[in-house]
Amino acid sequence: MVAPKLSVEQKRWQAEEDAYSLMRAGEIEQNKPRLNAAKVEVKKLIVKKEKELNSAKKVAGTVKKKPVVKRKPIVKKRVTRRTKK
Repeated sequence: MVAPKLSVEQKRWQAEEDAYSLMRAGEIEQNKPRLNAAKVEVKKLIVKKEKELNSAKKVAGTVKKKPVVKRKPIVKKRVTRRTKK
């Protein structure tokens, strides 16, 4: 993907916005409760995006269903000791 060419004014505006973003990031990193709350929200966003991705994969037909293999449950034999009489 080729990035569009930006004018001098657009580049200056973008740099200024980036500077503000970096300053806000620094403020958040220094404020532990705010940082922790942001991390919780990131985890929620990850779950949401994974659901969206799985839906898109289903539409695209790229999700293969796993074969269901029925296995017998493992039953351990009970070991007992018989005492001699």
